[in-house]
Amino acid sequence: MAQAMKIAIVDDEQDMRQSISQWLALSGYDTETFASAEDALKVLGPDYPGIVISDIKMPGMDGIQLLKKLMGVDSALPVIMITGHGDVPMAVEAMRVGAFDFLEKPFNPDRMSELAKRASNARRLTLDNRALRRELSGGTQIMEKLIGASPVMERLREDILDLGQADGHVLIDGETGTGKTLVAHALHAVGSRAGKKFVLISCAALEEEALSKRLFGPMMPEDSQLPAIEEARGGTLVLEDIEALSDTLQAKLLSVMNEQGTPAETRIVAISNLQEAGKTCEDVLRPDLFYRLAALRITMPPLRQRGEDILTLFTRLSEQFAEEYGCDAPQVSAQEAAQLLQAPWPGNVRQLINIAERAVLQSRRGSGTIASLLMSDHDEMQPVMTTEGKPLKEYVEAFERMLIDNTMRRHKGSIASVMEELCLPRRTLNEKMAKYGLQRSDYL
Repeated sequence: MAQAMKIAIVDDEQDMRQSISQWLALSGYDTETFASAEDALKVLGPDYPGIVISDIKMPGMDGIQLLKKLMGVDSALPVIMITGHGDVPMAVEAMRVGAFDFLEKPFNPDRMSELAKRASNARRLTLDNRALRRELSGGTQIMEKLIGASPVMERLREDILDLGQADGHVLIDGETGTGKTLVAHALHAVGSRAGKKFVLISCAALEEEALSKRLFGPMMPEDSQLPAIEEARGGTLVLEDIEALSDTLQAKLLSVMNEQGTPAETRIVAISNLQEAGKTCEDVLRPDLFYRLAALRITMPPLRQRGEDILTLFTRLSEQFAEEYGCDAPQVSAQEAAQLLQAPWPGNVRQLINIAERAVLQSRRGSGTIASLLMSDHDEMQPVMTTEGKPLKEYVEAFERMLIDNTMRRHKGSIASVMEELCLPRRTLNEKMAKYGLQRSDYL
């Protein structure tokens, strides 16, 4: 049986508090009462496991002020306001600020119970969704591979969690090397189809006839596998290079999608790697197929827009390669950090992986610099510097964060060792760690 939802009752009149509390307790709710808005705010924080019923007219902080405070703490908290008879402007203001609903004095207790039930159901759904999102974002190994604290990566993870719970088809596009296939895996892993089949087909890797058979059949008797659309039934079918589909195969795919209805038996995740200048996926797919796929869409952020993520990724990658090759990871100077941040990265994360591995191999031999690696990537990276300049302060802060992060990681969270190596007093180190969002517990 689900735990009873809490109801916080805020009213300066003791008789009113008690009568509301008694009535709702009889209806199965766990009530708590507060004589003032100030007292209530000491308890009502984000993720409060219930709803609030508050009078509007109270001495000190009134109900509208309390409502504004609560909306600032948790905008999805249902707050039911009690207004005086005929006090329409107050009710309108409360709804504008974000109240769930209002009760007009003298109110019918059954009406109050009905509102409390609706508000509690809405609150339970909100809290369940939040718990699920925390579980998915914190517990899925694939999501943990989407490293980065930049705003574009925060939005990407949120989009994956949102679209993962949806059931429609998805289009993933963006520049080469940004991790589109990884995101397709993540969408499958965080959704309701996680335990079902995940089938990936490259539309550019097969000739049209072979691709048609692989996708839709009929398969030959000697073939050991089903057509991909059947193999992935109930799960996810990922179509890389969707733009490589001929008009005939696009029509077949659209026909299959239309036959499946809603929700789809097989979820299609299409990945577009279109690189032709001036062309997009919309230009090469038939419109009806494009709009079916692009109803849910993720556009991958290029690495050059991810700021300090570049240094975080480079550090993690070089540590992994150093462990693989049995040597120390290269130390990055301030100048090299600035060069990594300034580079245009046309090959994106895939190119950064390549640079990190080569930097480790160079370091093992005791020669070469990161700048030389950037310059030697003539096919992928010209010029070395981007045209978008940044304030010096941003480069300095990014390097400083990377340096403290690397040192904390190397000393496994030993504050004394980090203070000694970086020649920093304890207070300064604490201030800088707080500034950059670094926590000692992450390194223990």
